[in-house]
Amino acid sequence: MEKRFKYLFFLLCCMLFALDMHAQRPLPGQTGGQGFPPNQGQQRELKDPNQEQGEQGGRKKLIDDSTQMVYGPKTTLYFLEKDIKRNRVQKFEVDTLLNNFHYYEPNAKSGWKYQDLGNVGSAAKPLFYQAPEMIGTTSGFHAYDLYYNSTDSMKYYDTKSPYTSMNAFYGGGNRNLLDVVFARNVNPRWNVGFNFSTIRARKTLNPNRRDDNLAEQNAYSVHTSYKSENGKYLLLANFSRMLHKVNEQGGIISPSIDENSLLFAYEDAKVWLRNSKASDLRQDIHLYQEYEVIKGWQVYHVFDRRKQEVTFRTNLNSPDSAFFNRFNPERFNTIDSTFNNNHFSEWRNEFGFKGDIGPIYYNAFLKYRTGRMKSPFFVANNGFNELSIGGALRGDISEKWRFEAEGEYLFPDAFRIKGLFVSPWLEASYTKALYRPTSFQMLARGNHHRWSNRFANTGLDQIQAMLKVDVNSFSLRPNLTLNRVNNYVFFNQEQQATQSTAEAFMIIPGIRSSVNLRKKLFWESEVYYTLIEGEGASNFRIPSWFINSRIYYESPMFDDNLYIQIGLDGRFRSDFLAEDYNPAMQQFFLQDEFNVFAYPVVDFFINARINRTRILFRFNHLNINTLQQPGYFVTPYYTGLRRVFDIGISWPLFD
Repeated sequence: MEKRFKYLFFLLCCMLFALDMHAQRPLPGQTGGQGFPPNQGQQRELKDPNQEQGEQGGRKKLIDDSTQMVYGPKTTLYFLEKDIKRNRVQKFEVDTLLNNFHYYEPNAKSGWKYQDLGNVGSAAKPLFYQAPEMIGTTSGFHAYDLYYNSTDSMKYYDTKSPYTSMNAFYGGGNRNLLDVVFARNVNPRWNVGFNFSTIRARKTLNPNRRDDNLAEQNAYSVHTSYKSENGKYLLLANFSRMLHKVNEQGGIISPSIDENSLLFAYEDAKVWLRNSKASDLRQDIHLYQEYEVIKGWQVYHVFDRRKQEVTFRTNLNSPDSAFFNRFNPERFNTIDSTFNNNHFSEWRNEFGFKGDIGPIYYNAFLKYRTGRMKSPFFVANNGFNELSIGGALRGDISEKWRFEAEGEYLFPDAFRIKGLFVSPWLEASYTKALYRPTSFQMLARGNHHRWSNRFANTGLDQIQAMLKVDVNSFSLRPNLTLNRVNNYVFFNQEQQATQSTAEAFMIIPGIRSSVNLRKKLFWESEVYYTLIEGEGASNFRIPSWFINSRIYYESPMFDDNLYIQIGLDGRFRSDFLAEDYNPAMQQFFLQDEFNVFAYPVVDFFINARINRTRILFRFNHLNINTLQQPGYFVTPYYTGLRRVFDIGISWPLFD
């Protein structure tokens, strides 16, 4: 089967390169190299689709010369709640671009800025330290956030015709994803829609049958937007649900423990666990509504009801017990099995007002959150009640110059303030926060781990700046991030939640670049260097060097009926003591023994578009067995992908 894929792949490449002899000019409105990492620079602000402008106005009429309606991306727009709340109404075309289309899995879409377990659907954490959006109490279970369509990132649509998008991706080794999107306007003021997605990813390490999956996910969401006839009242509402199941493996058995175990045996690898299962169930109800009392002044209300139930279970009378006997020998609750269950729920209500005075936007709000974490082995639920006040201010000096400021104070001991300045050549921001530890970090009663802590809040100062240099076909984005973190809470080498009183200072200079060579050849790169100093530096595990680079050729063919990209992707992380993963806790923790060595990964890809249908072909890990090491690791004892072939298709329908 692998040989047939190779022959087919070689034949396809030859045909595509031969067809390129017919290449003509770029498609109208298409540019290459519009941003790196993925998902940057792909959203474009649009005017109201009801406006009828001629060709010279930049937007074609909805009615062509034959008086037939013309539907497509320009008549199917979406908007986000965060822009509505900030009185910056922006509508974007649905994505039909080729650039980055081969980045179909969530980690790739992030620019490979997550550390996972080497497979789609596996546990993942941000590679770089991130400033928290929530300063109050959260569950602490974030290993599968990457795969969840959260309510605050929901897309709301404004469509002139029913819109359906079907996206199917078939990864090598049976790593399959399916996404379906549907939206339609009931009338010009009311839109409804839904999203549905699945993940079926077979184990890359020692599967025993074709459907022996590592991860299985079923997720869906429904959404609606409504505006009253007089335009004063607006409602946005959605419901989202995800059930993510994982058959944990515990990683490859070290050759120092079992001399018959090989680190790069892949499907023949010897792993620790076969009877251990984890799941993450999430259900969110979200409601946003606003009413314009007088022109330029609105009152609004936000409601959230969120639930997350995280479980892990294993049979300690099975061979899986060897893993726990060696690494987590404690049995606090039961001897012959482990059942860890944590149920987190919260209610949130936010009331506020907002408005505009000329170029100045202002906002003030009062927020109340209440919730609790419960577990079968808690003496009492770990509950919380949080009251906070906050506001925001924005000044639009001109179309390209603006400043923003926002803040929130959580009584009596947490806060977050952020300032942002944007100009044509510079973006700079400053964030200062004092945020609370997670519920799981404060109280745990698992079968192998338990603690009761009273941690102080974590402090953060963050400065970010980016220069913007654009000269003809060359784009350069030098940037710098400075972090100061104190009272950081993490999971130590003993897999216990702990807090460091020492400070850590992070200096992260970087650069993103894009070069257009002769209008058809593009080279895009990003490079980051991370230096961590201070007594708390060892609590953060970030590679010193992080590099992504891509070179590709793109051109239309056959009188612009086919548009194609052919290129190479490369990524590199320098060696570092990456955090290990504990499946029973669903947490990453520090370790000092396994060095995830430096290794470059090269992929070959082809993106093509016929009319509005996009297809992809990606050949992963092209350079396997060409270096000193036969493969690479992404997490201790979890290897990255071997050489596999992926295909995918995106098929949008606008009527």
